[in-house]
Amino acid sequence: MVIIGSDHSGIKYKEEIIEELKEENIEYIDVTQKNDPNDDYPDIANIICKKVLEDKRNYGIAICGTGIGISIACNKINGIRAAVCTDEYMAKMSRVDNDANVLCLGARLEVASDINKCKKIVQAFLYNEFGAGRHERRVNKIMDLEKGGK
Repeated sequence: MVIIGSDHSGIKYKEEIIEELKEENIEYIDVTQKNDPNDDYPDIANIICKKVLEDKRNYGIAICGTGIGISIACNKINGIRAAVCTDEYMAKMSRVDNDANVLCLGARLEVASDINKCKKIVQAFLYNEFGAGRHERRVNKIMDLEKGGK
């Protein structure tokens, strides 16, 4: 299941991504269905991430103006590995090497104006699996940082 949400700056972009999810027959939950200029991306990040953590098969797509603010907020939540991705390769590697569970996108970035590129980023994130192996050790070290490190 994909949990998707955005602050006010990403509503239109989010709707375009939802169309891609529908075309791919991917189940999703849209946690932000209104355009509220007073919303705050940390609140959206919290909602998305809590739902992602309900089932290890869930992934999140979190959108703000740059993707940076919402990724910082997402990464404050234990168990979340959020990655800002601006191209297909970044999205793929965030999954393969880092086992990212939240894709963060920037609605005000140049890449957001090309829906075909956006679709490829989303597909690369959703259709790649964690490679484990030597990367598992590194991901475990990242997760240990949530516990104060070693």
